Amino acid sequence: MRKALHIAAIAVIASTATGAAAQTAATVAVTYPSPERQIAAAVSPLPDPLKKGAQVLGYRDGGQLTTLRRGTNDIVCLADNPAAKRFHVACYHRSLEPFMARGRELQKLGKSSEAIDTARLADVRRGRYKMPARPAALYQYFAPRDSVDAATGVVTGASYLYVVYIPYATEQSTGLTANPLSGGPWIMYPGKPWSHIMIAPQKTARVTP
Repeated sequence: MRKALHIAAIAVIASTATGAAAQTAATVAVTYPSPERQIAAAVSPLPDPLKKGAQVLGYRDGGQLTTLRRGTNDIVCLADNPAAKRFHVACYHRSLEPFMARGRELQKLGKSSEAIDTARLADVRRGRYKMPARPAALYQYFAPRDSVDAATGVVTGASYLYVVYIPYATEQSTGLTANPLSGGPWIMYPGKPWSHIMIAPQKTARVTP
């Protein structure tokens, strides 16, 4: 369960260029929604005051990750990659971008989640990039691919997952348990550079681009 939840928490690295986490067979054509539809879905996990100013990364025909909209606040959002096995949109604080971008780079090379963790730990230790100096949020929705209406883009039954990265935080420094807590906050990977609080509300959402 811990591994599955960790993968969900950093699933933004799987929604990347060239379908890094894509599970679709090469013979199946992938249709990418319009930029407008991608943007609307990508910002949907955010609180309303943050949606308008968020930068949005999404996909052009062919699956190339690109900037669909420039941002005016500190939030970066990733649109869903229809080549991936499940629907997933995520938004995170800009201070996490070096960490997330590196994950996308490694995922594109076909690295496993364990290899990605090892590489990013080495990156941080040698100063290739810095983790956030303050808590940094990640908002996301995910759902089975068959929950997406291809004609309208509407997603039914999407699950929430909220994450707050607090690098090197521990059970002792936060007062949180490291055991998964259904519907409540708990800390994952305590003491690591990517230590984070996990919150998975026990409710579903309808995403309407």
